[in-house]
Amino acid sequence: MPSKLDDLVFQVEAILFAAGRPLSVKEITDALGLADYRPVLKAVRTLETTYRNRQSALEVRKVGDRYALQLEERYVPTVHSVTPVEMAPRTLKTLTLVAYHQPILQSVLVRMIGDVAYEEVQHLRTVGLVRTEPKGSTLELTTTRRFAEYFGIASTRPEEIRKFLEQKLGVAPSPPPPADGAPSTEAPEGPEPAPAAAEPAPEDAAPAEPPSAL
Repeated sequence: MPSKLDDLVFQVEAILFAAGRPLSVKEITDALGLADYRPVLKAVRTLETTYRNRQSALEVRKVGDRYALQLEERYVPTVHSVTPVEMAPRTLKTLTLVAYHQPILQSVLVRMIGDVAYEEVQHLRTVGLVRTEPKGSTLELTTTRRFAEYFGIASTRPEEIRKFLEQKLGVAPSPPPPADGAPSTEAPEGPEPAPAAAEPAPEDAAPAEPPSAL
């Protein structure tokens, strides 16, 4: 770890902090208005090493081909009481897919709903509804006990959560998502919440109370 960090390292740190979601080296390079990605990649790796060697509740984690500045897993529960749970429609859809197909790889979720999955998983992890575990070059996603408590589900077992989604909320059964490395086909949308089961969520803000359907 260098004794004095280059200003580019601090610029990369600022970009990752402000983004609040994983970014690729190209996205960071573009955000900084630079033409060459190589100094940015070096700065990202320096920042990664710096956080690994300093005493901090934050870490720089590589997620697939992206990098995120985020809380270390052990400190996530600490912020639950002060972290609002926003349930915009795309957040709700992401959470429903994770809950229904868990354990599901983040790379598979990205194929199902696009790159927005990175941002939504980061948010759901921060508010304590989704747990992430490294799995090769991606993450394995599951719901947490807080998820079951928040939505009034009596069990944290995946099969019981699926049954709840199908029987109580009208989520239609769906085939499992394709595994990594499967032949490229049209990505399935996955189960959708029953439209009549809940009030429509506003695009930008969350309801004050837990929604009645995922």
